[in-house]
Amino acid sequence: MELYNLKPPAGSTHKRKRVGRGPGSGHGKTATRGSKGQRSRSGYSAKRGFEGGQMPLHRRIPKRGFKNLFRRVYACVNVGQLGRFAAGSEITPELLVESGMVKDLAGGLKILAQGELDRPLTVKAHRFSQAAARKIAAAGGTIEEIGT
Repeated sequence: MELYNLKPPAGSTHKRKRVGRGPGSGHGKTATRGSKGQRSRSGYSAKRGFEGGQMPLHRRIPKRGFKNLFRRVYACVNVGQLGRFAAGSEITPELLVESGMVKDLAGGLKILAQGELDRPLTVKAHRFSQAAARKIAAAGGTIEEIGT
């Protein structure tokens, strides 16, 4: 078997239906579009969500909820991830960005409690979960909340 004699299995390919090619084809005259109307015209394309003039579904269904314009999205770091820093070091949001642990500090930094910490660290962040603050204190470290 070589590339030049490969062909698809029998019955797996079909000829393209050619419409509008005369009465003998069975698909002449209106070319299977029916008689008159918007859909029979050239250039017709249905717009997404268009229901023939009927009120579309996305406008019939009531709106729910709201978006809080003042919501803050914090970059989150777990206590367990802070173990990569040396004991006694001061961890700031800028240091975490430099080290690649955090990409964007738009809303601030929040320290969460997942994982364990085995060394004393000075951690500066905009927010701390209560459990994270307890774990840092238990390891002999200190926390410092930065004003936003």
